[in-house]
Amino acid sequence: MIRIAIVEDDRQVQAQLADYIRRYERQFGRMFELSLFEDGDEIVSDYRAVYDIILLDVQMRRMDGMAAAERIRQMDKDVLLIFITNMAQFAIRGYAVDALDYVLKPVPYFAFSQQLQKAVARLQARQKTFLTVPVEGGLRRVNVATLYYLESDGHKVRLYGEDGELTAPGTLKSFEEKLAGKPFARCNSGYLVNLAQVLGVQQNTVQVGPYELQISRPKKKAFMEALTDYIGGGVR
Repeated sequence: MIRIAIVEDDRQVQAQLADYIRRYERQFGRMFELSLFEDGDEIVSDYRAVYDIILLDVQMRRMDGMAAAERIRQMDKDVLLIFITNMAQFAIRGYAVDALDYVLKPVPYFAFSQQLQKAVARLQARQKTFLTVPVEGGLRRVNVATLYYLESDGHKVRLYGEDGELTAPGTLKSFEEKLAGKPFARCNSGYLVNLAQVLGVQQNTVQVGPYELQISRPKKKAFMEALTDYIGGGVR
């Protein structure tokens, strides 16, 4: 299910956009989970990176859409942003926050549905799998493909990826269960490796991105079989 947030201080426009989304569902057989916010500060406050698409009014009373988009981009680089505005020159600034596009008010259904279709197609093209990770003060959404490996650290798990390092409460086993069906395998009891990020294996060492990890004797056979299956066309 695609998660959409509408951030619009005009309740009439907000209701219209929500109605358009339900109309789009009926027309195209899509299902959306919808969240409503009445100002930019509402979505930014305690923001959680759980949305796929955010529709942002540009001009709002307390925090305008551009300021909200800038804050959102600091916390979530993947969500698709679409501005709703009555002046095209405001929307041009959307390129600074990597906005997908904009829709001009008054919003006609056809133009809106075209932008929504564009956003849905972009999401399908990404084909990303996200892992929602609890972190201090909230949640962080991590693109699974960017992870190098996960490391057990007592009652915590360290996640190493292209965007840096994260520490989350939990066990390596619980994360392994969340990643079931994805190309991850243990090279030893303390490391869960993303096979898609493996650059090579040398004796009892595996190169995962910029890291070198030890392969333990008990895990070596199963790990090498999983890696061979992946390279040979297994789970992608």
